[in-house]
Amino acid sequence: MKIYLVGGAVRDKLLHYPFKEKDWVVVGASPEQMADLGYTPVGKDFPVFLHPKTKEEYALARTERKTAPGYKGFAFNTDESVTLEEDLARRDLTINAIAEDENGNIVDPYHGKTDLEHKLLRHVSPAFTEDPVRILRVARFAARYKHLGFHVAEETMALMQNMVQQGEVDALVAERVWQEMQKALGEQHPEAFIQVLKDCGALQKILPEIDCLFGIPQPECYHPEIDTGVHTIMVLQQACQLSKDPIIRFAALTHDLGKGITPEDILPSHRSHEERGVNVIKKLCQRLRIPNDYRDLAVLASRFHLHAHRALELKTTTLLKTLEQLDALRKPQRFEAFLTVCLADIRGRKGSENCDYPQMDYMRQAFEAIRNIDINDLKQQELSGEDMANAIRERRLKALKQLKTAN
Repeated sequence: MKIYLVGGAVRDKLLHYPFKEKDWVVVGASPEQMADLGYTPVGKDFPVFLHPKTKEEYALARTERKTAPGYKGFAFNTDESVTLEEDLARRDLTINAIAEDENGNIVDPYHGKTDLEHKLLRHVSPAFTEDPVRILRVARFAARYKHLGFHVAEETMALMQNMVQQGEVDALVAERVWQEMQKALGEQHPEAFIQVLKDCGALQKILPEIDCLFGIPQPECYHPEIDTGVHTIMVLQQACQLSKDPIIRFAALTHDLGKGITPEDILPSHRSHEERGVNVIKKLCQRLRIPNDYRDLAVLASRFHLHAHRALELKTTTLLKTLEQLDALRKPQRFEAFLTVCLADIRGRKGSENCDYPQMDYMRQAFEAIRNIDINDLKQQELSGEDMANAIRERRLKALKQLKTAN
């Protein structure tokens, strides 16, 4: 029985890149032996065990055979005779098919170290095409390592394109798509995730709401980059510079989805795209089973980002209504996240990457103005619920009028 460190931990050690999780593969052992040593079995499809002390995952070396379409259509062999090289051969990328023995020696039968040096995301074998999740993983690794100069090997991109054409991507389930997408949103360059999916044709299948934005024109006076898809990528990049929060980044990515269904006869104008985008976002989130906190900020960003851009011009009644619809007083952190998305939108335009955004400060001042009004005397008047609400509203409007005058 031999134990090897495998996968991401070895890859990132060689890259001098931070990592948390360690995965291990066990060669020459049976499930009974693992249990006798105190390991806890947790694998559903094949034997995986938790270490009795570290709780890290130890999987028996295995081979796999395609038995049906999709990512679940596999039969596994975990016989004690399976070698380390056979186990590594089933992995997706060469950089993930490197192992390290207990003495720190590297086992690299598929030249993953060479591909690390050349910054290549390359498949291990033609078996790559059997699992559509690997397309998502390659896109995610592109997002993870773009800042290091990594790119997808031409032959791997060709395989991915063929997989899309053969319909393998159609077998992906919502949970796996969102799982990989959510991870990508947490990486340094999630826009690379979108770009790789677009390059191989999978974006049209997985995220058609985003794919259709590319090629749609916008007024050049507001958007020198013109292309809505290009703008969307630029906004996502700006959001990444402003925040590490994947919820903010998702809202930045989806804030203009309404432009994807703008009637052709009004292009390049996109009147009312803010409201049109709301249902698109809701359907996307429902289809991929995206958590509510992601959906809620994205909906608010779509519906109200132009209100924020025009904040200095809004009537006080409209400004107050906007703050109320944003639920700013009850959810100030989400309100701040909304403003961050709006700033990313403004800066996600050619030539505006470092521009000022006084509307953001004004919205914050408006929020503070209505939050800090004094209503102690109103409480003493024992007003009815409706009368109290009207009185508070009047004071909030007065505070906003004073703010507008001061600005």
